[in-house]
Amino acid sequence: MTDTDRTPADQRTITNPDTLHDPTPFGYSHAVSAPGELVFIGGQYASDATGSPVPGDFAAQVELSLTNLRLALEGVGLGLENVVRLGSYVVDHDMTKLAALGKGLHAHFGERLPAQTLSGVAALALPGMLFEIDAVAVRPAR
Repeated sequence: MTDTDRTPADQRTITNPDTLHDPTPFGYSHAVSAPGELVFIGGQYASDATGSPVPGDFAAQVELSLTNLRLALEGVGLGLENVVRLGSYVVDHDMTKLAALGKGLHAHFGERLPAQTLSGVAALALPGMLFEIDAVAVRPAR
């Protein structure tokens, strides 16, 4: 099934084939395409102004990481509607964390979810980091 219900600023085509499971409850889409220039956003985590991890539970770190992702996108003149792919990294992944991540992704992206790969990891770059997310966005063709 291809989703073509989009705003003029959102040039993404989201495809979730009927031959695959519905991924949207898990916070992602199977395939996303868009015309334009690729923009890569490095890993965003729950950090303060100095880059130090902000203490908090997993859900709070997801929320701040997604806010930081939005701010990084805004820094290059883009928004969450331009994201076509996410990479999510979860320390000590379990189903409770998957539910919190899905809730956060739906809160920020709505129902037009990017493609995503989630990786469970033993640790991230800095002590205290529980979650990190990177993105590929597309600057619309002009």
